[in-house]
Amino acid sequence: MATPPKKKEAPSEPFKRVLGLAVRAIAGDGEMQVSYAPGKPELDGNSVQLPEPSRIPSAKEIAVIRGWADSFALTAAKHNPKIHNRLAPSAGPARAVFEAAERARVESLGAMRMPGMSNNLTAKIEDQFAHGRYADVTEKSEAPIEEALALMVREKLTGLKPPAMAAAMVDVWRPFIEEKGAKAFARMETVADDQVAFGRALRDMLKALELSEELSDGEKQDGDSEEQEEPDSGESESQENAENPDGDDESSDEQRAEGEEGETEESTEAGETDDFDADAEGDDMADTREPWRPNTSVLDDPEKFGYKVFSRANDEEIEASELSTPDELERLRSFLDKELRNLSSAVARLANKLQRKLLAQQNRAWEFDIEEGMLDPARLPRIIIDPMHALSFKREKDTNFKDTVVTLLLDNSGSMRGRPIMVAACCADILARTLERCGVKVEILGFTTRAWKGGQSREQWLAAGKPSGPGRLNDLRHIIYKKADAPWRRSKQSLALMMREGLLKENIDGEALAWAHNRLLGRSEQRRILMMISDGAPVDDSTLSVNSGCYLERHLRQVIEEIETKSPVELIAIGIGHDVTRYYRRAVTITDPSELAGAMTDKLVELFDETNTPKGSKDGAKSGRRGPRRKTH
Repeated sequence: MATPPKKKEAPSEPFKRVLGLAVRAIAGDGEMQVSYAPGKPELDGNSVQLPEPSRIPSAKEIAVIRGWADSFALTAAKHNPKIHNRLAPSAGPARAVFEAAERARVESLGAMRMPGMSNNLTAKIEDQFAHGRYADVTEKSEAPIEEALALMVREKLTGLKPPAMAAAMVDVWRPFIEEKGAKAFARMETVADDQVAFGRALRDMLKALELSEELSDGEKQDGDSEEQEEPDSGESESQENAENPDGDDESSDEQRAEGEEGETEESTEAGETDDFDADAEGDDMADTREPWRPNTSVLDDPEKFGYKVFSRANDEEIEASELSTPDELERLRSFLDKELRNLSSAVARLANKLQRKLLAQQNRAWEFDIEEGMLDPARLPRIIIDPMHALSFKREKDTNFKDTVVTLLLDNSGSMRGRPIMVAACCADILARTLERCGVKVEILGFTTRAWKGGQSREQWLAAGKPSGPGRLNDLRHIIYKKADAPWRRSKQSLALMMREGLLKENIDGEALAWAHNRLLGRSEQRRILMMISDGAPVDDSTLSVNSGCYLERHLRQVIEEIETKSPVELIAIGIGHDVTRYYRRAVTITDPSELAGAMTDKLVELFDETNTPKGSKDGAKSGRRGPRRKTH
């Protein structure tokens, strides 16, 4: 019987097999699992997920995937999670900077020892900044300090310059970092092989940059107790490391001893880390095995920042057309059109102001009488008059107007019932039409909850015996009224859903803001603007009855801080009868819903004005230390 022919494998399969072997060899862990899938590359314990290569990958794609593989393998070999958790600040910007610099240290160790690995890591870093978001930044508020410092650490340790697309970002921060943290920066170069010493130098750097005012919990409990228990263990391990300083082939031992090499004066910490794998139990073991993910933020992992969700099973992201019948939407649209006629004169005047601003920035301009370009037909009569006259060409000048998308995020809570939600719907409708005429894409979103006082989440909590600290205890409803790529004429019926009785319930602003922000990050436009329209602080009675009174507000503040300081998205807020300037840097508060149209257009005109202050400025902000008043529905 003839044997069936073997199935022909894809050209990328040999590359994937060889890369898996290389990862295990560099990491010194024969059990490490390497998988390939679309999405973000990730290291989780001893599992590595790399981007799925194309069927026939290009040389650049291969180099980028190799770069991620080398980075994760080096992390497994050169990074001790327990040391990292003890030295790193607990949360916020300081932790983001600490993790980015530690990642740069780990990658630099490989780049310094192996030229091929250096090329792969460089390709990965260039690919990370290929979006060009930071190519032309001129203000610190536009450039994330953690990325700039990581590239400076890499440059200090390896001599490799930052990628061209990130050079401006580094140059914005370089004078400040080199002036404030010169001593710590110089020390970091000499102790790159020692994770503990490098981490301590990095903490001094954070203090010099005024990013970390106090020590983390683990650092406050110094290693005195461990010194009494195991004073000799650290010394013996240090001696073993001295005999094998490179340790390229002994990475399993090196992973435990990375922070101990050459630092006898801090053998207490080294001794404590020697046999943590054998002694750690319970929660401590869970901490030691926690995967190291660079630049963790409240948008990616809110639980690390103290915000829990009891259940997401009943959360809903739904298009407005699915919440109503066509007949009901048509009836609600006729009601909205009647209201629009009452507001049309005032709102249309403001919309025209915005339209003139946008069109003025998009006007074409030409250069004439140049030697190359497009033939200028208006100058052709000169050739007829004088055949010896040279041909005249013209060229269109570049405009400064960037491809833009705007998201309007509308509070659909019960306190917006009546005139506030009607005015918000009218303004969203008119602005969507105006911006669409100017070539600016608009997305309109709303947020509320599926039920009053908890819904299915609360029922599940009660059935589970009311465990303490459940976190968010209601079912979200995030509504898509108009997608960015959908024309207004196809979405105008959906906008009328805001007029529906019974739709508006409670509001959990932090998660809604993170949802709208993540949708914007997936857009390809150069400029992304997010406008939040709300009439109060986040309120959900079910959640606040079993958590602290500031639980939802604290999460909202964390999300706002993350977006305003680290995201390319430009965030604006408009408060209706509620002072939102205590939360947002760029915000305005109005007392009457009829002022909403003016506030929305004025803030958009400011953003599109070339002379406007850069992102991160305090325009319109007011200081306020008291907590917000709770809304009544």
